[in-house]
Amino acid sequence: MSDAPSPAQPYGLPHVDARRTVLCVDDEPANLQVLRHILQADYRLLFARDGMRALELTPLERPDLILLDVMMPDMTGHEVCRRLKADPALARTPVIFVTALGDPEDEAKGFALGAVDYIAKPVSPPIVRARVRTHLSLVSLDTLVDTRLQIIQRLGLAAEYKDNETGLHVIRMSHYAHRLASAAGWNADMARDILHAAPMHDIGKIGIPDRILRKPGKFDDEEWAIMKTHVDIGVRIIGDHDSGLLATARRIVAGHHEKWDGSGYPQGLSGEDIPVEARMVAIADVFDALTTERPYKKAWTVEDACALLVEQKGRHFDPVLVDLFLTCLPEVLAIKERWAESSTSQET
Repeated sequence: MSDAPSPAQPYGLPHVDARRTVLCVDDEPANLQVLRHILQADYRLLFARDGMRALELTPLERPDLILLDVMMPDMTGHEVCRRLKADPALARTPVIFVTALGDPEDEAKGFALGAVDYIAKPVSPPIVRARVRTHLSLVSLDTLVDTRLQIIQRLGLAAEYKDNETGLHVIRMSHYAHRLASAAGWNADMARDILHAAPMHDIGKIGIPDRILRKPGKFDDEEWAIMKTHVDIGVRIIGDHDSGLLATARRIVAGHHEKWDGSGYPQGLSGEDIPVEARMVAIADVFDALTTERPYKKAWTVEDACALLVEQKGRHFDPVLVDLFLTCLPEVLAIKERWAESSTSQET
């Protein structure tokens, strides 16, 4: 008899149920039984007969999705949803209301509380399966986006470890640039691309020799010429892309050392010939560099850093973007505090 592992049980790994977890909440056992028959073949199911039990199970089991009745004794589904959404650790768990309430006002209230969908009772098995599958796919997409950002930030961190910078620098400056893009009227998807691409702005520093990158004093002409090649190295690392996140990253990498008056590098671009994403990142990058202590310098005050931005309007920086950056300074300072150098937070 062969001792080879079965396809369902990979060799060397403990037995685990890899199916997505769905928490079904309803005070009527018959309704839970219906959901069991519909979903048990495809999902790991948890059950709760009341709202309090649902609130106990959710942080312990971390279900991928919750099917939630509305009309329950002691605590309604609306109250359960409100409490879940008030907890930052649980707020992203999608909730689908499954209820006999059919008025538009009831649906509107559910969506206002943060539910992602609404299934009417008596339930239709194909509809339940389709809605659950759709929203779990969206959860997977959100996880993919979050993972992408984590990878990008760590790619940026790899470059910063070679320099006298910190991993928090790439997080702060990318959030500054994101806020500036929002202030400039960019939609959420476009602003998010800035957030995700900005950490790669100096990725080319990976290719600069440590003797130059870590030199405490001023560069000589030869060293400065080598240092400036980090832009071209970064562009080659990112590669050629017609659209999407990496195309945005390439524009940022190539252009964030250009200056509004044409005195920057590597191409000496000026004004609006500099990609707007690069102009935004230039402001965010310089502001964070100035206001953060480094081994070779003290941190500037926020007031002095803002004064330099104003002084360099029309010279180093896009004057319109400087004005916009200053209008959102309270949000910028909140970001600065959230990811202060003493912080150990890993949030993104």
